[in-house]
Amino acid sequence: MRRNLLAAVAAGALFAFAAPASAGMDEAKKWVESEFQPSTLSKDGQMTELEWFIKAAEPFKGMEINVLSETIPTHEYESKVLTKAFEEITGIKVNHQLLGEGEVVQAVQTQMQTNRNLYDAYINDSDLIGTHSRLQLAVNLTDWMAGEGSDVTLPTLDIDDFIGKSFTTGPDGKLYQLPDQQFANLYWFRKDWFDRADLQAKFKDMYGYDLGVPVNWSAYEDIAEFFSVHVKEIDGVRIYGHMDYGKRAPDLGWRMTDAWLSMAGAGSKGLPNGRPIDEWGIRMEEGSCNPAGASVTRGGGANGPAAVYAIRKWDEWLRKYAPPGAADYDFYQSLPALSQGNVAQQIFWYTAFTASMVAPKSEGNNTVDDAGKPLWRMAPSPHGPYWENGQKLGYQDAGSWTLFKSTPVDRRKAAWLYAQFVVSKTVSLKKSHVGLTIIRDSDIHHQSFTDRAPNLGGLVEFYRSPDRVNWSPTGVNVPDYPKLAQIWWQQIGDVNSGAFTPQQAMDRLAEEMDITMSRMERADKANNTYGGCGPRLNAEKDASAWLGKGGAKAKLANEKPKGETIAYDELIKRWQAN
Repeated sequence: MRRNLLAAVAAGALFAFAAPASAGMDEAKKWVESEFQPSTLSKDGQMTELEWFIKAAEPFKGMEINVLSETIPTHEYESKVLTKAFEEITGIKVNHQLLGEGEVVQAVQTQMQTNRNLYDAYINDSDLIGTHSRLQLAVNLTDWMAGEGSDVTLPTLDIDDFIGKSFTTGPDGKLYQLPDQQFANLYWFRKDWFDRADLQAKFKDMYGYDLGVPVNWSAYEDIAEFFSVHVKEIDGVRIYGHMDYGKRAPDLGWRMTDAWLSMAGAGSKGLPNGRPIDEWGIRMEEGSCNPAGASVTRGGGANGPAAVYAIRKWDEWLRKYAPPGAADYDFYQSLPALSQGNVAQQIFWYTAFTASMVAPKSEGNNTVDDAGKPLWRMAPSPHGPYWENGQKLGYQDAGSWTLFKSTPVDRRKAAWLYAQFVVSKTVSLKKSHVGLTIIRDSDIHHQSFTDRAPNLGGLVEFYRSPDRVNWSPTGVNVPDYPKLAQIWWQQIGDVNSGAFTPQQAMDRLAEEMDITMSRMERADKANNTYGGCGPRLNAEKDASAWLGKGGAKAKLANEKPKGETIAYDELIKRWQAN
């Protein structure tokens, strides 16, 4: 991989400038008429915005730049359609490469470590905000837009319109990344099955409460057991009450750092991330920028009772209630598997897959009716027994444009123009309809989404509701995402394989995170590597000094309280009322 990345440096040098392309208002008008509808701007407004791009791009006309993102439908649209539009309108050619998420993180890490320009810009998860704001290798966009990049910053960019801007803002209040696409992990369920009177009666008789959207993990577990063990078959098809994945690969680590522990209640109160303990179990005091440890003995929560409970339930549900083979699925295999139509619910489902889940029945999607209406719905994530009001409730991915100081300024400016183009108001609403990864408040409130809402299973209602702030990406407690994220999947994989118990695995995970952060601490003290905001680990104390006393939460006597559900229609009314 590294050889391929370094080869890209040479390719970028060889093809920095291609033959000049024709570009101008005629091309802009063609794209406005043929592709960029609907838009929150009038067509005249779109043309005014595109005229600015044409003029701002003039010094870079004929340049060829390279950008990188992970492979999801939104980025496929950018790579296949929007690069062509941008080149025809501005004369700048963009090679928009798509790779797996792990390869994107590796490329970002390699560019940071080598200080060599592998790509001119990245769509890089905002999970790295703690890394970028500390290492200061990424461009501070707030200062860039006001200074060196002011001549190539779109006057109508409207930063306040981006619903994920808080996720890409560092502890210093500066913007380090610009959201390009955004999606949450929510609860997904087969509403057509949940609405069946016979199944409702059977569930009520067995569990003593109504079959509905689970509010807590107890209800989710009861529903999983109900469909997998007691219902077993619907319309001649063997069905299951749960879906997840467990393949021993980097995806498995992200499965857990993507807020699984906080959904169980392992972190502290606070939005967008818990303070002092975040969803990774890392402690950082309010008002400080120095992480203090992940282990319970240092005041963290990565191996505390709530975190161990979270991992135990993930493993238990995967073994008992998911379809055969799910434990060997990765992220990309597990989520589309729902379209087979044999799963009743999924606790950890990404809204990025909405587009594929509303595909027509003729394309093999068994979760829509003959008219194309979804048989499923999405709803808020249920929470575990350790969760308290005021905590985050799940994860929200915010893939965001990131520029590095190692990129030459002219190439950085050209890449910044492309980045702004694909999130501009001229383009963003149409892109949101294609990939359903909405980034602008003005887009989600547009009439076109009101009209489309009945076909999107609750996506529009969720993003219009005040609840959306309870889902957030990794935050600033994590000092170096690439170094710490890679620790997770091996430990979690050892649980799935049966080599270690959840407690043993989380003890090792917490210890390895602390060892890694101790190295960061030494580097920061010696070389100011993390700008003085590197870890400053607490001295170890006996766990009893912390458990339930400002550190990790103490173990509950009862980790399975009575199940609680809510009717879906009642939930939607609450969202719409707000």
